[in-house]
Order: sequence, then structure tokens, then C-alpha cells
Amino acid sequence: MPASPSTARAINDRLALGLLSEGPLTANQLKQLTGLSRPSVADLVERLQGAGLITVVGEAGAQRRGPNARLYGIVAGRAHLAALDVRTDSVRVVVTDLLGAVLAEDCAPIGGDTGTAVERALTLVERAAREGSAQRLHTVGIGAPGLIDPATGDLHDTSSLPAWHRRLAGALQQRLGARVLVENETNLAARAEQRDGAAHDRDTFVLLWLGEGVGAAVVLDGVLRRGASGGTGEIGFLPVPGTGALPSATGCEGGFHSLACAAALRELGAEHGLLKPDMSAADVVRHAVEAGEGAFLDAVADRVAVGAAAMAAILDPGCVVLGGEVGRAGGAALADRVTDRVTAMSPLRTEVRAGTLGGAAVLRGALLAARDAAQDELFGPPAGR
Repeated sequence: MPASPSTARAINDRLALGLLSEGPLTANQLKQLTGLSRPSVADLVERLQGAGLITVVGEAGAQRRGPNARLYGIVAGRAHLAALDVRTDSVRVVVTDLLGAVLAEDCAPIGGDTGTAVERALTLVERAAREGSAQRLHTVGIGAPGLIDPATGDLHDTSSLPAWHRRLAGALQQRLGARVLVENETNLAARAEQRDGAAHDRDTFVLLWLGEGVGAAVVLDGVLRRGASGGTGEIGFLPVPGTGALPSATGCEGGFHSLACAAALRELGAEHGLLKPDMSAADVVRHAVEAGEGAFLDAVADRVAVGAAAMAAILDPGCVVLGGEVGRAGGAALADRVTDRVTAMSPLRTEVRAGTLGGAAVLRGALLAARDAAQDELFGPPAGR
């Protein structure tokens, strides 16, 4: 059944807005990219201008006889967004316009009792919003450690996370009146690496997060998989040889976490004589790459490959991205070593790549989630979603 005229207009408007989100275009460029007729594009432009969604942002081309073509662009100030990277004891926030242009950034340690910690986090977001001249935030994306309930979108109540983490989303929504989205940090990192980083050409891959803790995000056929309880990718709990213990329902010590977390890699660096005061695990790995410390990198690869090979054997993703600051610090030197080991352990061809965004991937992913949600609400969902 053909679409009704109103449905067809909505589809065409959303298509045009999606194209304009990537940068300003002339009416003729919109005609070429959408395949619409010139009168249809003229009507579309008039509708979107009348709705306050697009405006003239300049002119195209060099001066010529007659007027230059008008360039149309999204009204970026139509909505303001915020993204938060919530750590165990700190929060980083960025405020942007509807197109993702950064207006303000801030970060601060967060501590104290639950009420005090929540208030400090709220104050941080409000301050960043003021600095970005955002009178009202439309959507806030939050990246946090822990499991996200797929039914409610809330953080699971676990003893390993501060209580203020679970209070923050509700407090932001109540104080700011904004739509608040919460997602697991590793899932957001995968989203960012797929949009802007090492997995930009993959619709099926696994991101293996190497940070203070370890985790994984699973993207199959372009869809992020969360599992029945939101726990897909909780690879830190994977029982592995070489740890001398088994993980439990209340702690991942003894699992893959104990092989590849930051503390374990720092300890490994100390055994190789590479650890200096105040060096993070990423610092140790980066120093080893720069100094050509192959023995240490081989030992790290041996550990990381255990988790990568497990994901490859179960999911056959074809690509594993080593995310987080350790993955970026190791670069190709570490990724190639892990590839060799996974190849030796599994008949399934698996390429291992170094993540390019490091720890910044969480904040970037939270921003992408907020931006997509806001644009879907203001523009209408893309066709097929």
C-alpha cells in the first residue's frame, strides 16, 4: 500500500534532516541526494523553516552572475544536550548543541554520602549548562559502570557501585526536566568506536574494554546486544585458568578481571621492572610500546587473548576492538600480538584492532546516544526504525 501524502512528507522531511545533520546543503544538493523533484524540495524547505528546524546559514559557491544558492542548515540551538561519564568517584560532563558542537566541558571528583554526592554531580551539570548558555537541557546521556536493566533502563542495585550512581539519573530528570538516558559505559564505548573509531567499517564486532575493570560490548548485525538481564559482555566474571580462584556472584576476582584489569597489569609491569610511581596501567603499556619491551607486551597479550578468544569462539564476530586507555596505549603492537594468539587458539578468523578513542569513547558514546534521541524526538525517527 503506498504511503499517504502526510506519511510521505514525514519520511522525506526526516531524510532531508538527516542529510542536513551532516552539514549545510543547498536546495539543489537536497534534490540530488533525496531524488525528490524541485517543487517537492521547495515545499520541504518551506515546511522545515516554518517549523524552526532549519534556516539559511550562508551561500554556496563563488560569486557568479545572479544570486548565489542559499545554504540551509539545522538550527543547532533548537535543543541543548549533555553527556556524562560517571566514574566511581568522579563525573565528567560535556554540553553541546543539537549537532554535537561542544559548548562547555567540566569534570570534578564526587564523594561523600549519597545525598552530597548527588548534589555535587547536579551542580556540576548545571554549571556546565550555564557556561554553555544552555537555558534548558533537552536530553542527557549517562555512561556508567554496572548493569543496565533492559526493561527499565535503570542501573542494577549492586554492592560494588556507589549508591549515588543509582540516584543520579532520577535527580537529573527531576531537577532539569530533561530526558535522561543511562547506558553501560562499555556499550557506549562500542557505539563511539563504531561511529568514529576503530570499528567504523564493521556491523558485527566485540569491544573488549580494558580499564580499571574489564568488560565487553557485543554488536551483531548492527544491533547492540544486551541480554536478558543486561549482562551481555560481563567478561570480568569469566572463569579462566591462571588466577588461582573462581569468581562469585558478588565479585569478579578470580575471573578474567584478575588477569587483565588495571591493577593486574600494573602488577605485571612491576614484575618486568617497568612500573614507576603514579604510572597507570595505560602508562606502563605505552612505555613498553615506546621502549620496545616485547617480553612485557607478550605477557599482556597472553592475558588479553584469553578473553578475546573466548568471545571469538562463542560469537564469531570477526573483529575484536581493544578499547579503553590500555587498548589505545597498546596500539598495533599489542593488537597484533593478540591477533596471533587468538589465531592459534581458534579456527575462526578474528582480527584484533586497537581502539582509537581510549577512555574518551564513553563520553562520546553518551553524547551520540543523547543526540540521536533528541533528533528522533524533534525530527521524527528515521525510516525503518
